Amino acid sequence: MTIKIGDKLPEGALSEFIETETEGCSLGPNTFNVQDLVKGKKIAIFGLPGAYTPTCSAQHVPGYVKLAAELKAKGVDEIWCISVNDAFVMGAWGRDQKATGTVRMMADGNAAYSKALGLDADFSKFGMGTRSQRYSLLAVDGVVTQLNIEQGGKFEVSNAETLLGQL
Repeated sequence: MTIKIGDKLPEGALSEFIETETEGCSLGPNTFNVQDLVKGKKIAIFGLPGAYTPTCSAQHVPGYVKLAAELKAKGVDEIWCISVNDAFVMGAWGRDQKATGTVRMMADGNAAYSKALGLDADFSKFGMGTRSQRYSLLAVDGVVTQLNIEQGGKFEVSNAETLLGQL
């Protein structure tokens, strides 16, 4: 069942490649419980089919990087990009996209979180297996307050401009 406005984000974990070691976070991939990360925060989340894919690299991530300051000025605490890739790939892609420190590049390596959201998609015909649908959402203290799910192959409602306009 697909998540909807008013629902709590599901339990689950996502991984992130940490560039700088800090107390509690070692250099490299770290796994985080989503419920712990969203407590008391307003999080802008966007999901996409894959790192280094054309629309994702040319439009989706760059839009959120470009509008990050405006989203944060409207009260967004963090911006997450979720993709069905491993943390190493997401870390490298984040560096390539100049997203480090701006957008958290969250890996959903086995698509478990995308499935829990009901936003997984079968990309087997493209040789990519299970991936994420393209979407954006706003979660306030773990509750979905905005949700924008793209129709297959489209990039019209999950962009940063749309989510910014909904704040």
